[in-house]
Amino acid sequence: MKLIGTILAGATLAFAPAALAQTAPQTTPAPAAPAAAPATSATVTDAEVSQFATAALEVEKIRKDTTVADADKGAKMMAAATGAGLTAERFNAIGQAMATDTALNARVQAAASAKMAASGTTPAAKQN
Repeated sequence: MKLIGTILAGATLAFAPAALAQTAPQTTPAPAAPAAAPATSATVTDAEVSQFATAALEVEKIRKDTTVADADKGAKMMAAATGAGLTAERFNAIGQAMATDTALNARVQAAASAKMAASGTTPAAKQN
């Protein structure tokens, strides 16, 4: 179960720079947006947990895929998140919240484990 958390955390961290790189620079300063409430277990729906688990597992595959050029991985990772039904911002918010919210982390890990079991895949053995 810990390996799944590591995979999901790695997928989230790998995706964050890609999502930021996809943001077009603004030529004029935008008005300051109100700070969004941080994601917590209570604010993340079951549907979002499922979507996040789906996207994170796909993002991890993309991150490890040596046949995909590094320059193309960001776009593919973003497509994985949006294909699962999340914006890049929401994907990153949930991933960041998992680092401090143990209840959310457990919910996502359970969803990822269920998805892996349903697809017949298991996490690879952790290598040191």
